[in-house]
Amino acid sequence: MKILNEVHLAKELIKFPSITPVDAGVMSFLEKKLKKLGFKTKIIEFREKNFKPVKNLYAKLGNRGPNFCYAGHLDVVPPGNIKNWTINPFKPSIKKGHLIGRGANDMKSSIAAFVSAVSAFLNKGHNFKGSISLLITGDEEGDAINGTKKVVDYLKRKKEKIDFCLVGEPTNPNKLGEMIKIGRRGSLTGKLTIVGMQGHVAYPNRANNPSTIIVQILKELKDIKFDKGTKDFQPTNLEVTKININNTADNIIPGTAEATFNIRFNNKHSSISIKKKLNKIFSRINKKNKSKFMIEYRVSGEAFLTKPNSTTYMIQKIIKKITKINPKLSTTGGTSDLRFIRKLSPGLEFGLVGKTMHKVDEAVSLKDLKNLTKIYKNILINYFK
Repeated sequence: MKILNEVHLAKELIKFPSITPVDAGVMSFLEKKLKKLGFKTKIIEFREKNFKPVKNLYAKLGNRGPNFCYAGHLDVVPPGNIKNWTINPFKPSIKKGHLIGRGANDMKSSIAAFVSAVSAFLNKGHNFKGSISLLITGDEEGDAINGTKKVVDYLKRKKEKIDFCLVGEPTNPNKLGEMIKIGRRGSLTGKLTIVGMQGHVAYPNRANNPSTIIVQILKELKDIKFDKGTKDFQPTNLEVTKININNTADNIIPGTAEATFNIRFNNKHSSISIKKKLNKIFSRINKKNKSKFMIEYRVSGEAFLTKPNSTTYMIQKIIKKITKINPKLSTTGGTSDLRFIRKLSPGLEFGLVGKTMHKVDEAVSLKDLKNLTKIYKNILINYFK
C-alpha cells in the first residue's frame, strides 16, 4: 500500500475553496482517499430551516472495539482581500519551509497528517485489534448547527461506540508540542434590549432614557467577579461586544437601547446558573428605573473537562519524545467541536501551531507537519498495542 504524503495531501485539500458552508467537492475527494485505504464511508448532509445545508463525513476502518476516532473540519473562513495575500489562498505554495494557503493551519493540514499517519500505520502491516474512524465536518467555522452536533446525534442513534477521540485543532501557541487541550470554557452570548420612553432632550422628565439604564447595567455586569478560576480553568470573563442606540437625531431621547455581550465561563458555572444571575440584575435595575427589558441568549457550549486517563498520558509522552517539549494540559482558548463529541466519548485536542490561523498568508511549517504525522502514527501504534 502506498503511503500518502501529508504535504501533498494538504495541498490538494487546500485547493478546494470550502468556505463555510460551501463543500466545493472536498468531502468527496477525502472520501475517495479513505476508501482506497479500506475505510467504509458515509457522507451525511444535514439541513435545518433558516440554515444552509452542510455535508459531513464519517469513515470507519474495522468493526471491533476499541474505536479510536479523529475529528476535524474541512471548512475554512473566508480569505478576505485576496490582494493582501502573497499567493492565491486556494493555490497553495511552499515558501521558506512553510506551506501557505487558506486552511493550511486551521485545519486541513492536520487532517492530511492523520490520514497520512493511518496509511503509514497500515503499510507497516499492523494487524490491529479495534477500529479507526474519522468524523469530519463542514460546519465548524460557521453556525455549527448542521455539523458535528448532528453527526454525534446520528452516531448515537446508530449505537456507534467511540472509545477515544482526538480532535486535530491547532492547539499550540508558538511551538509544536507545547499544549494539549483537555477541556474548554463554555460560551454564552446575550443580546439585551432596554425599552424606555422617547422624548425631547430639553424635557428629560417627560422621557425615560434607556441609554442611561443600559450603561448602568453594563457597568454592573463588568464589575461581577464570577470566580477566581480553578486548578484547570482560567477565571470566567464577560466582554461587551456591541452597544447600539438607533437614533438619527441629536435632540431626541431614544426609545430603546441594545447591547450584546459574551461570557466565557468555567465549570464552576452552567449557562442556566449564569442566566439566572444576570436576569436578577436586569429585573432589579429595570424595576427601579420603570423600564422594560428583553434578553435573548445563545449558548455555543457548556464548560467541560476530560479527566486525564492513560490514553491522555500516552499521547503526552509521545509528543514529548518527538518534539522534546512536555506539553501542558490546558483548557484555554475558544470553543471546539469536542464540546459535542464528549457526549459520545472522552477525548483531547492536539494539532498544529495556531499563530497564523484565520490570518492572511495562513501557513504551516513543513517540519511541524512532518512531526505531527509522526506523532499521530505513534499514537495509533501505542493505542492499539
